[in-house]
Amino acid sequence: MTERDMTERDVLIIGGGPAGLSGALVLARARRSVTVIDAGEPRNAGVDHMHGFLTRDGMPPARLLETGRTEVRGYGGEILEGRVARAEEDRGGFVLTLADGTRLRGRRLLVTTGVTDVLPDVPGLQERWGREAQMCPYCHGWEVRDRRIAVLGTSPGSVHQALLLRQWSPDVTFVADAPPVGEDAARLAARGIRVASAGVRRVVVEDDGLTGLELADGSVLGCDAVFLAPTWVPKAGPLTDLGCETGDDGLVKVDPTGRTSVPGVWAAGNVVVPFGQVVMATAAGAMAAAMINGDLVEEEVAQGLAA
Repeated sequence: MTERDMTERDVLIIGGGPAGLSGALVLARARRSVTVIDAGEPRNAGVDHMHGFLTRDGMPPARLLETGRTEVRGYGGEILEGRVARAEEDRGGFVLTLADGTRLRGRRLLVTTGVTDVLPDVPGLQERWGREAQMCPYCHGWEVRDRRIAVLGTSPGSVHQALLLRQWSPDVTFVADAPPVGEDAARLAARGIRVASAGVRRVVVEDDGLTGLELADGSVLGCDAVFLAPTWVPKAGPLTDLGCETGDDGLVKVDPTGRTSVPGVWAAGNVVVPFGQVVMATAAGAMAAAMINGDLVEEEVAQGLAA
């Protein structure tokens, strides 16, 4: 067993994105020993700029992470590159086993592992994801204002997504395998949104830029941007290992502070709220960290009284 294995941190954080680094910063500034384990797979790796983050609007996501790591380390926080293979409870705390066999021990655990975006099987779509193909109108609507926008009907929320995007452009087309009916059809018509009901065969790209969608009937719908709601698969391995309760949607259940059903375990960021923007994940990480520190204080008080 290495010296690192023998050292018990106050808090272990799985995930070094905005939520994890925000939590680590709060905890390190609270003079807690904290280690962040980061697999180096940010959800927004394919995005050149993030938006909607006050004072950071337009900043490249990689720069935000680099700045965050520097700030955390400046207060004594530790950041390790690695992948957590297993999480388990042990003697009132938690032990994480990394893929390389390293074992880390902590009194509390914050999980900020995020989600994987699973896209529909449309040839060419994955290559444009994070570029002309996006999910969030608030993150990327401004950049495609007044352009030709197509919204893929991939989920029950797709009609709402199309209604939102009409705020940024008068040229919005809802694309689905079958035409919407009833209230959905009426709501789209009320916003002046066209409907293409042939389904999508492939993404059309020219000179490394998306120019349209080839539909199942062979026609091409010209567009400059595509929005869709992917299927979210939470990276919840550590939470599953520990038996944290999940909802019908497969997401871990937490209280407003990020506390899970397992004492000592918090979760924050996209692993809890997949549609949350960067600024929301950052705030959730800070909230969870403050609650974790408070929980540790109560434990220390109880130990002092018992002594």
